[in-house]
Amino acid sequence: MKLPFDTYVSNERYKAGPEAIKAYWELHRRTVEDIEGYWASIARELEWFRPWEKVLDASNPPFYKWFVGGELNLSYLAIDRHVKTWRKNKLALIWEGEPVDQTGYPTDRRKFTYYDLWREVNRVACMLHCNFGIGKGDHVALYMPMIPEVLIAILAIWRIGAVHTTIFSGFSADALADRLADFKPRMIITTDGFWRRGKVVRLKDIVDKALEKAPGAEAVLVVRRLGLNDVPMTEGRDWFWEDSLRGVKQNAYVEPLPVKSEDPSHILYTSGTTGKPKGIVHDTGGFAVSIYADMKQIFAVRDDEVYWCTGDIGWGTGAWYVAFGPFLMGLTQVMYEGAPDFPQPDRWWSIIERYGVNVFFTSPTAIRMFMRYGEEWPRKHDLSTLRAIFTVGEPQNPEAFWWMYRVLGNEKIFVGSTWGMTETAAVPLDIAPGFYLLPMKPGTNGPPRPGYDIDVVDDKGNPLPPGVRGYLVIRKPWPGILHGIYGDPERYIKTYWSRFPGMFYAGDYAIKDKDGYIWVLGRADEVIKVAGHRLGTYELESALISHPAVAEAAVIGIPDPIKGEVPIAFVIPREGAKADDALRKELRDHVRKTIGPIAEPAQIYFVTKLPKTRSGKIMRRVLKAIVVGGQIGDLTTLEDETSVDEVKRAFEEMKREIAGQTTP
Repeated sequence: MKLPFDTYVSNERYKAGPEAIKAYWELHRRTVEDIEGYWASIARELEWFRPWEKVLDASNPPFYKWFVGGELNLSYLAIDRHVKTWRKNKLALIWEGEPVDQTGYPTDRRKFTYYDLWREVNRVACMLHCNFGIGKGDHVALYMPMIPEVLIAILAIWRIGAVHTTIFSGFSADALADRLADFKPRMIITTDGFWRRGKVVRLKDIVDKALEKAPGAEAVLVVRRLGLNDVPMTEGRDWFWEDSLRGVKQNAYVEPLPVKSEDPSHILYTSGTTGKPKGIVHDTGGFAVSIYADMKQIFAVRDDEVYWCTGDIGWGTGAWYVAFGPFLMGLTQVMYEGAPDFPQPDRWWSIIERYGVNVFFTSPTAIRMFMRYGEEWPRKHDLSTLRAIFTVGEPQNPEAFWWMYRVLGNEKIFVGSTWGMTETAAVPLDIAPGFYLLPMKPGTNGPPRPGYDIDVVDDKGNPLPPGVRGYLVIRKPWPGILHGIYGDPERYIKTYWSRFPGMFYAGDYAIKDKDGYIWVLGRADEVIKVAGHRLGTYELESALISHPAVAEAAVIGIPDPIKGEVPIAFVIPREGAKADDALRKELRDHVRKTIGPIAEPAQIYFVTKLPKTRSGKIMRRVLKAIVVGGQIGDLTTLEDETSVDEVKRAFEEMKREIAGQTTP
């Protein structure tokens, strides 16, 4: 695959050129050679109740421990330390619900200063501890939408030393039950429901169904987001959030509990589409240092700026860069409840204009969706406040880079593509403008950040030269490293450390360029093997998207009696493009020229939408099930279930065409 390795981008604001790269690598070398000294220097910038005795305990690899002996509290770091400064009355959170009036203006809006937030967190912490007996080490599960109460609950849970998990509110009762059965919470916090695309989603009903399969929670706390009158409540177990808070004084105060650095702060579950969900355990001290470094070095939001991360609280992006990072830095952040294109495709752009957002953190798939709607929607709004846009979740193809840079940023902004995992609690790869000015390159993730020893290796773990695709590994521990899989240490070792002994295996294909920038190419298990040649789905999709007539693409492999597998593609054409056989031929020829004849899709299906999760990831397993006739499985995480019907229709039409029949 041809990647734009030598395309450097600079503008008036970001004038970094290739000459800066050599100096950066010298700085990076020093941080990797002394990772303990480097990370200790970052950690000293935070407030600790008790200093650490040992920076890194590597006596029992891969179960590494950071800042051993140190004590701190995440809730204190996020709010208390700001309340003691001029930021006390600074705006901390601007929340917008999905509903709008006839003019398109939001009808649900709430704002919190740091003092407002501090008071609410203390009241909820008091309620959890005094009313329900939640204390140090207790497990609390949050199955909640993007509303302020979920952030308040997380900070209150941390305040009293409890451990939480955030579970994506789009999961079905079965998926929720799987996570509850593993996590075993004393309490579940949820809502009566929330808005999604103008429809009511009843969360409490789903919780009740899940508890039939995974009983054990002593209490269920329900926030009245919608004010529904028919919420089923089990006496003695279920309680309304608002009712439970009535007896708590407005000036309640709960002393933040000192927590050991190595103690768990939260557990996040991976999607579990191919097996039992993995509960990824993160500590307290290392996690705090890791997220602090990310916020400071990558986003570098100033006190007079506004930050917005669109990540859902149920995934790592939202759990870290909404619930903790912005508050840790004393920022003003935006939070939005609903769908990105509801009621019109300019909802996000109207939010950026309304609140003057400066730093925007989202997903490449969301950007590609907006690209399909055309440029006129963002151009209706004043987006001049934007200083930087970052993406996360999937590889950022060059076309998405240029669209953000040109259409959203008027060629004056910084555009970065971050790489991280649920397991990293960090962004180890990114061009970090807040730390060291490096030139942008469309589509790359950038070099390893300071303190991260990352490389691309072959099957035997040997470093590969530039331009050769291999496996992404991290050779030394970092503060945000997961502390294992909850209740399954053997699975932790087997999954991440057995493929390349002594190195953390990320599970992604990647390639380095001559400047040391790393281009993550997608999951190594998302590979199509055509006549012995291994092709990544990202490579094929990027080749298709680089054609001017294509807005989005998804590629899967299907069995072939001669080649083993062949790629087939589902393509969303751009507005104005004619979806016909002529375009199919043009796209096949384009892929042949871009990658090679081996990569030519056997079939190309034109659709208007693709099955995606609400976090923006394409559900390729659904596409494959439709084509090969397998079980589609659970669809509750889909953003739009009609996308499945759309794919089925396109597939059936193509079959009829191939059979020589006339399409009705």
